[in-house]
Amino acid sequence: MPYVALPPETRASREAFAKRRWTAFRLSRPDLEPAVALQEQLVSHIIALADGIEHGQLPRLALPARYLAAKLRKLVPALSGEPIPLPTPVLLPTLLQLCDVLAHGGAGEAASHIRDAIAGGSLEAGSLLSASLARDQQAIRTGAVHRGLAPDLVWLIAELAVSPFAHALQQALLHPSGQAEPEPPLREALEAWTQGYCPICGSWPALAESRGGQRVLRCSFCALAWSLRMTACAYCGETGGSFTVSTPDPSHPERQLEACGMCRSYLKAVDVDAAAPFPLLAITDLETLDVDMTAMQSGYHRPALKAFGHR
Repeated sequence: MPYVALPPETRASREAFAKRRWTAFRLSRPDLEPAVALQEQLVSHIIALADGIEHGQLPRLALPARYLAAKLRKLVPALSGEPIPLPTPVLLPTLLQLCDVLAHGGAGEAASHIRDAIAGGSLEAGSLLSASLARDQQAIRTGAVHRGLAPDLVWLIAELAVSPFAHALQQALLHPSGQAEPEPPLREALEAWTQGYCPICGSWPALAESRGGQRVLRCSFCALAWSLRMTACAYCGETGGSFTVSTPDPSHPERQLEACGMCRSYLKAVDVDAAAPFPLLAITDLETLDVDMTAMQSGYHRPALKAFGHR
């Protein structure tokens, strides 16, 4: 079944998972302590925001299950193009805090300039967050360059700040009124999904988690879990000889590199005991940074997001 249900999450369960993984990571890679410390600060703000959003009032989404199912059958993600009101006053403090953490964690003046632009209003927070939720990379890059800001850093900060809201929207669609499963039309459309991009928000997977012989793609933005019926390139669907799965480091057989010679893209696949809760895929991503380095040194890359049209 392509859509994979995950256990419920709480702030306590997220913090316990994170503490366990960071403790083990520090012991195995003391050389990466600065990166772990930075990630710990960033993630702590995101977990706190996620908890606040999940205990708050989400906007009422006029998105009937049949309507969403029709979009998915056309290979358009559920949230794509939808005019969803953002709780900007709720997200803004975290947006500014993330700038501060990155400014002190290595991004320096580039992050400080972004914070000043947001706080001063020259970079309007609501528009920035809305563009991130809509996965509109071009709008954010254009706006950042126009203001003399680092576009990749603006994209990262906005994505981190709005991701708890995206995850909450995903949960609201999958569990309407607290139900265990999506409504039948949407569930059936999710079960029929065959694409490597997220059927909810349209983002590419951060990585694939392998559990019990099942390869599960995990969205890099809303953390949805879904599987494909066959192991193939998540980006172009290649299954032939141009698509390879290798183990870059024999001392870590649990880490695999999926590389596609057709589109020159790659994805990491990692054996896990349990699925990482939102937003803790970032820990696995950092733990497997060596796989990224191997892929990039071989000329592979992570592709830009697909464009589905933006309002």
